[in-house]
Amino acid sequence: MRILNERKKTDLMKKIELNALDRVEILTLQDNTIDITMMANNAIVQRAMAIKEGQIKNSILAEHGFSALVRTTAGEKTRTLLFDFGYSEEGAAFNARALGVDMGQVEALALSHGHSDHMGGFAALVEMIGKKGLPFFVHPGIFKAPRYVKFGEGLKFDFPTITRAGLEQAGVKVIEARGPETLLDGDVGFLGEIERVTDFEKGFPIAFFQEDAVEKWDPIEDDTAVVMNLKGKGLVVLSGCAHSGVVNTVRYAKAVTGIEKVHAIMGGFHLSGPFFEPIVGRTTEELQKLAPDYIIPTHCTGRKAIMYMENAMPGQFILNMSGTKLTFAA
Repeated sequence: MRILNERKKTDLMKKIELNALDRVEILTLQDNTIDITMMANNAIVQRAMAIKEGQIKNSILAEHGFSALVRTTAGEKTRTLLFDFGYSEEGAAFNARALGVDMGQVEALALSHGHSDHMGGFAALVEMIGKKGLPFFVHPGIFKAPRYVKFGEGLKFDFPTITRAGLEQAGVKVIEARGPETLLDGDVGFLGEIERVTDFEKGFPIAFFQEDAVEKWDPIEDDTAVVMNLKGKGLVVLSGCAHSGVVNTVRYAKAVTGIEKVHAIMGGFHLSGPFFEPIVGRTTEELQKLAPDYIIPTHCTGRKAIMYMENAMPGQFILNMSGTKLTFAA
């Protein structure tokens, strides 16, 4: 076991080298909220519009899930990654069609973790992409089963099981990565299993799984994020739920890339509800110490935490929603 642990630690601290990018675009295909009348557009933020074929009839769906299309540009070359797949079978795909997205541009896929609010729309989106053999980066922990949340004896709810055979049947090439890896020839980093070092980010207390018919607490070690390096401005970190802790996630991104400056921190921070609201203040304080140029909480961050961060970091805060495109330029 000691040898395995040492090997695991070596894998987790492997360094990756990221390309310096001229532009990073993140188009949210699914998030928990939508306000189609907001129209607060600027050089960084572009909101989805209700206009389609000259009429006010375009709809964008909001669900408890997350999916984002990430486009990276270096020089004349633009690459495209699909990160997470939303909750329902058709929600993110519906939004992709409503937004007029050319899904055929996607060259690689990555999953933040194996929960249904990030995996539900997988089949529909892969079908829209229409390619076979796309590399799909996942942490091997997504295949644990059964996984469930437990609210007390006799009251538990299972997450849908993910199998390698099921993924491959959809036509993707599964790449299991426990440690950090580079995607798209170095434009994007997949962090793999995130080192947990803070004393307050303790994981999801009601998450469990069974191994050899024995119930165990689920640390959700498959929780991960992707990271990009914006030339001269620093890291753009994109998480799914940050079950590993968003502060842990950003610190780990800095450690494995060797880049200290943080330009943007975006994603679900999982601070909603009674288990996590007590650490909203501490999390925000630590995020302030990381000094990002932008903070963009999404999905499972929760209304109270999002409002708290907006008040604490007003000059850095960006409100995200379904259909929003963010453009970070060097």
